[in-house]
Amino acid sequence: MDNYAEEFKTISLYPSELYDEDLTPDCGVEIDDIANEIHEACKGWGKDSKRLIKAIASTTGSERKQLSIRYPELHDIELLKLMKDECGKSDFGVATHFLALGPVEAECRMIKKAVDGLGSDKLLLYSILCGRSNEDMILLKKTYYKLYTDDLVARVSSEVGGDLKKVLTSAVQAAEEEFDPDYHTQDKAEEDAEIIYKAGQGRWGTDEEAMAKIVVLSPPKYLKLLNGVYADKYGYTLFKAFEKELASMAGEAAAFTLGMKLKPYETIAHLIKKATKGIGTNEILLTTALIRYQDLMGQVYVAHEKLFEKSIHTRIRDECSGDYKKLLLAVLDKVCPEY
Repeated sequence: MDNYAEEFKTISLYPSELYDEDLTPDCGVEIDDIANEIHEACKGWGKDSKRLIKAIASTTGSERKQLSIRYPELHDIELLKLMKDECGKSDFGVATHFLALGPVEAECRMIKKAVDGLGSDKLLLYSILCGRSNEDMILLKKTYYKLYTDDLVARVSSEVGGDLKKVLTSAVQAAEEEFDPDYHTQDKAEEDAEIIYKAGQGRWGTDEEAMAKIVVLSPPKYLKLLNGVYADKYGYTLFKAFEKELASMAGEAAAFTLGMKLKPYETIAHLIKKATKGIGTNEILLTTALIRYQDLMGQVYVAHEKLFEKSIHTRIRDECSGDYKKLLLAVLDKVCPEY
């Protein structure tokens, strides 16, 4: 948490080397070893699930990008195709599909899953698109178009409506402002606090677009100032204001954006809990959260235990079963081994 407080900028989920799209990943002997182990686990009749889990879940995002490139060079089949053939479409299978891809390609596949079919998975959609750095979003849009020949802004616009559409289309514009001390001032914070109040607590009904626009476009350092000004002026933090006034899915998305900018590790911990809350588990949300946020999981793990007095390991054991459970635990163990 200290590192985030020092930088105080919207967190990037992608390893820095992925921003250089012309860079060919240096796939060393370790990547070859993983590729060969996966090949051996899937060779012949049936697969050795234990061996496969140990190999494919022992990777970081950077390694998965390298593996997705190197595997077909060694074994004449795309790793994603192999996982589809060997693991199917079960919760376990879907998780292996994501793990067969680099971080950006995996998120594109997650988005595609959220928008395909009848209706869209709005919770999954906003959890991926909201609270992202401009750099992440630009790369995500480019990659999505490259993979599916489909404009992400247009696709999102066609999938959702109302205020949620306004929040999500703002999020995918990659238009978060850079912090400017001459522009993001105390006076501006006073003005924006009043706009948010009048849009929410100060009126009958709620103007979610006005509230969300400020949150989506504002840099974290300014939002911290605005949050303090709002609390001093109206007796509520922005989080409390959104909780009170934004009850719809659009409100959830705006509040999630605010959380990812001001309290990212706690916000991710709450998302993991949300995936397991109530009757039944939202497996796709849980899977995507653990894979997407793997590099941040050390800080998220601490936040989760502090908030809920329960480890993420325990949550997975309580909510999941079989090879799916073993795979998620292995992904978690890569960065947060259980002692």
